[in-house]
Amino acid sequence: MTESKIPILKPDQLIRALEKLGFSRTRKSRSGYLRYCHPDGRRTTVPAHKGKTISRGLLRKIIRDVDISFEELKDLL
Repeated sequence: MTESKIPILKPDQLIRALEKLGFSRTRKSRSGYLRYCHPDGRRTTVPAHKGKTISRGLLRKIIRDVDISFEELKDLL
């Protein structure tokens, strides 16, 4: 997938998609980062800073962490 087709998401959108996949929040740091874990052991960290979006590069890393494709993510949004 090309760089321009990768969506730019707000943290709330990504969090809803992760929760649909079965991830649950396990920890929140003071600095605004949320840790999400799946029962099968997959985990990722989502920056939840108010008014900010998740960059394409970071979104690509989160998608690798949770082991899904961009198409699967788009279906969850």
